[in-house]
Amino acid sequence: MANLQRSIGLRPAILLVVSVIVGSGVFKKVAPMAAELGSPLLILGCWAGAGLISLAGALSNAEMAGMFPDSGGEYIYYRKIYGRFFAFMYGWGNFMVMKTAAIAALAHIFGQSFCSLWGVSTAEAALLVKLVATGLILLLTWVNYRGVPFAEGVSRLLTYLMFLSVAVIVFLGLRSESGSVQHMLAGSTNPEAPELHGFGLISALTAASLGAFWGYEGWNHIGYLGEEVKDPQRTLPLALGIGTGLVILIYTVLNAVYVYVLPVDTLMQLTNQPDKIAAVEVIRQAAGWGGALFVSCLILVTTFNATNASVLMSARIFFAMARDGLFFPKAAVIHPVYQTPSMALVLQGLWSVLLVWSGSFDQLTDLLIFVSFIFYGATALGVILLRVKQPALHRPYKVIWYPFLPLFFTLFCFVLVVMTIVSQPADALTGAVLLATGLPFYYYFGRLKPQETIPES
Repeated sequence: MANLQRSIGLRPAILLVVSVIVGSGVFKKVAPMAAELGSPLLILGCWAGAGLISLAGALSNAEMAGMFPDSGGEYIYYRKIYGRFFAFMYGWGNFMVMKTAAIAALAHIFGQSFCSLWGVSTAEAALLVKLVATGLILLLTWVNYRGVPFAEGVSRLLTYLMFLSVAVIVFLGLRSESGSVQHMLAGSTNPEAPELHGFGLISALTAASLGAFWGYEGWNHIGYLGEEVKDPQRTLPLALGIGTGLVILIYTVLNAVYVYVLPVDTLMQLTNQPDKIAAVEVIRQAAGWGGALFVSCLILVTTFNATNASVLMSARIFFAMARDGLFFPKAAVIHPVYQTPSMALVLQGLWSVLLVWSGSFDQLTDLLIFVSFIFYGATALGVILLRVKQPALHRPYKVIWYPFLPLFFTLFCFVLVVMTIVSQPADALTGAVLLATGLPFYYYFGRLKPQETIPES
């Protein structure tokens, strides 16, 4: 069986982790979180807390990544721990919703930001937004079709640009004349602000945290490239831990700037103005029209970069499935020149474009966190199960504070899933139905033999 080439070192792997996580959430989610919480300190606490929980998941995931450094990430882990059926359902969920809808949503946000930058109202330019989003997905599919070094080089350049841009935003925000430490300490004075005590506080924190978790979504993607990472037993755990830690720092600092420049009541009002992005309004206040233009360009860079990284990494799941005979056989093809899973990239790109034009990706991404945390919890639980069942298995990296850290993350995922089922039963049922669409395909693919990975003819 042919394998993909190992070409990704530690620094590129860390940058890929950062690039796939930092999309649009950190620039937009502070407004709805302010409306839910009415407190700057709780907003910052939610971002930090969601980051630390994501880091707990990343560190648990890292033990698996070190043991099974193959293309496909969790798909490979689940196949070894829970069997082919559970692994297939994970992969099918990613194809139907979790990865392709996320790619469609990121590309759509890029299209909206692109149109807004040129003064075109998105309400009047829905067709143009979809055309731009489609063009972006097709362009990035072609970039990744051409090879990992080429695609990773694009991502590395954009990630360095993002680091520089974040530093500029922090500088502009801290020197803003309207900035005040009091803004960071004072709660809302709006009489319509939510009352935060008892179950109301728990409910508000849960709703706000879901927004923060969307911002952190993607920390596990680097595992999909396990077969293409150099010294994967060392590189993958380090990339997961360091990359996620860097994102926590970026998100916490940026949100601290937001609540330093604008009072929480002003941030709450932005929820009634869907055409406005919180980060843009903060820097408009701090640095005028030029600053707002700068942040708008930054959002274009980050959504472009996150879309690129998602396209690059997610296709490896479908490649691994096809190689096992659990997906369309053509997806197991490796391009003879570029050494990429070329047909898996094409299938992923076409389905993502279809979701853009269906207009359903917004509803699908609402299910993203709920469905994702089912599988995130399964990974952390798998760490514990393997320690019990196969204690002698070679583990290049062992998760810190075992068993408490993976157990904590497993329980958190379980509680989040249960709360979603109780509070949003329609979303939970829709997610279950979408996963169930994979059942007839599982039985169809089950009759096929595992694929030899052959060069593209």
